[in-house]
Amino acid sequence: MKGPINRTLRNLQRNVLAGIITIGPLFVTYLIFSFVLESLAKAGLPAVQLLATYFPQGWFGNPWLQPALAVVLTLAVLYVVGRVTSLVVGRQLFGLFESVLERLPFVAKVYTSVRQLLDTMMAKKDTSQRVVLIDFPVAGQKSIGFLTRTLTDASSGRALAAVLVPNAINPTSAFLQILPAERVIETEMTMEQAMSMIMTGGAVGPDSIRYT
Repeated sequence: MKGPINRTLRNLQRNVLAGIITIGPLFVTYLIFSFVLESLAKAGLPAVQLLATYFPQGWFGNPWLQPALAVVLTLAVLYVVGRVTSLVVGRQLFGLFESVLERLPFVAKVYTSVRQLLDTMMAKKDTSQRVVLIDFPVAGQKSIGFLTRTLTDASSGRALAAVLVPNAINPTSAFLQILPAERVIETEMTMEQAMSMIMTGGAVGPDSIRYT
């Protein structure tokens, strides 16, 4: 009696595992796109609701279409902002806008930090920001991080490294680690490869990596 039961359980376990392997990448992709679309919808929804008050009989008043219209409106605004800032006049106006923000006590700190973080994440290979490995959370376990800058220990003059370690699947939260520079392992990975590996939980990435 135990033989058929054990075979049934093993067969069930094998099929469930195969299903997880098949659905896993699709589920992770769904989570990432859901997060992005939800953020875009939240950003544009107030504007769509405002338009709905002026055009109650149009598409803006349809509650089923409002999230989709909010996403389209947000993307359109991002495109226009990017297009304008790419022009000479747009860059000058954006520089003036940034100078105003930098004069605001609390806003300046937050805006500057976020801007530097985005510049770091979008940095090219030839800049000082690089993809590295560090011992985290414990020694012997490596985590992917972004070397954002180097600094010096005021007491000993020892070279230190500031490394941003994003969380897998959800890189919007991360840990900032400051550690000796000699404990940082530089890799040949690009920012795009590292972000793909982080957001897919390691499912997408290079076939080889410098571990030691």
